[in-house]
Amino acid sequence: MKRLLLVALIIVSFAPVQTAFARSGSKLSGTVKIDGSSTVFPITEAVAEEFNKIYPRVRVTVGVSGSGGGFKKFLAGETDISDASRPIKGKELKKAVEKNIKFIELPIAYDGLSVVVSRKNKFVDYMTVDELRKIWQPGSAVKTWADIRSGWPAKPIRLYGPGTDSGTFDYFTEVINGKSGASRPDYTASEDDNVLVQGVSGDAAALGYFGYAYYAENKDTLRLVPIDSGKGPVAPSAETINNGSYSPLSRPLFIYVRLESLDRELVKKFVDFYLKNAGALAAEVGYVALADKAYADDKKRIADRVTGSVYSK
Repeated sequence: MKRLLLVALIIVSFAPVQTAFARSGSKLSGTVKIDGSSTVFPITEAVAEEFNKIYPRVRVTVGVSGSGGGFKKFLAGETDISDASRPIKGKELKKAVEKNIKFIELPIAYDGLSVVVSRKNKFVDYMTVDELRKIWQPGSAVKTWADIRSGWPAKPIRLYGPGTDSGTFDYFTEVINGKSGASRPDYTASEDDNVLVQGVSGDAAALGYFGYAYYAENKDTLRLVPIDSGKGPVAPSAETINNGSYSPLSRPLFIYVRLESLDRELVKKFVDFYLKNAGALAAEVGYVALADKAYADDKKRIADRVTGSVYSK
């Protein structure tokens, strides 16, 4: 009798667990394919990890080939979602139209593109936009720190930045040098921001730039360089990025969702989950959440199947 009671208790106690597991989406399976921006990667990776706790049989793959590389795969039909740290370009839009690829553009957070030096660097206090342009413009003659500002040491400056497929590269070159893609070529480039972090953090003579989240993860080895755009030096933070005072290096981040992919239940559930949790997870990994209305607008675009871009230039 005791044994029968024990079995009955186990069955009763296990029933709610089974029900909860069924509700959790355990039957949903398949793969959601994502690629693109290394800047957006920390948010998407965090969303994917939380999503897998609820839907353990869904495989979410998140690649990092840069915004441009991600769009190439997206427009080739290889991915469901493209992470982007810049809006889709006109030439990419044209290709989407040619291939009859419809997509929904979704802003998901704000970033403050961060200029950084190693904590070993003791002399850089701030930089002006003009000084950044002097360093990074095509044909730049800057070779040492003394070439940038009188009083800085005549040590060779070693530069680190995103590769040409990066949306961060596109954005930085546009707002600093006046044209997207305009940059001196003699710097260490990588689509993987962790490579840039390692390069700058270990070198007192280095200077680099990448998304704020990668600084936030490496505060013990990196130091932010406040930027003066004419109103005094301002460092990126949740407050300065959100209120626009960190200018001109604050920017929105995006995901682009293939309309055809939304017809698959697991992609639709993933995107819904993404928009529900993007604000909290963006802040958790070092970015700034959008206003609640912005996420509500995103959800309406999904519900109404509003395709195309309002941010593209």
